[in-house]
Amino acid sequence: QVQLVESGGGLVQAGGSLRLSCAASGRTFSNYIMGWFRQAPGKEREFVAGISWIGSILYQDSVKGRFTISRDNAMNTVYLQMSSLKLEDTATYYCAAKTRGAVVSHDYDYWGQGTQVTVSS
Repeated sequence: QVQLVESGGGLVQAGGSLRLSCAASGRTFSNYIMGWFRQAPGKEREFVAGISWIGSILYQDSVKGRFTISRDNAMNTVYLQMSSLKLEDTATYYCAAKTRGAVVSHDYDYWGQGTQVTVSS
């Protein structure tokens, strides 16, 4: 079992930055594929970024060049650094973990409770 706890969300003006963190329980964090997803009101959940256990990274096209995913296996934590935030980045952001499969697919085994990111004009 893995428990995931996100933090770092909040209200930010357009153009600003936030860093989300996701702390994971368990001793085998380094073996997990970690992903960030988001869901805006009235919209389906979408993939934002993911990082494999060997460090391969994928991003959704709309966040490339603005968001950076990273992981610290010693701290059992994955981060999402978000810069140049836009109104359309407003959503609840979820951290997720799994041990196999494609980074971009939604079949993650473990999910956090989510953290709200609101971008204002």
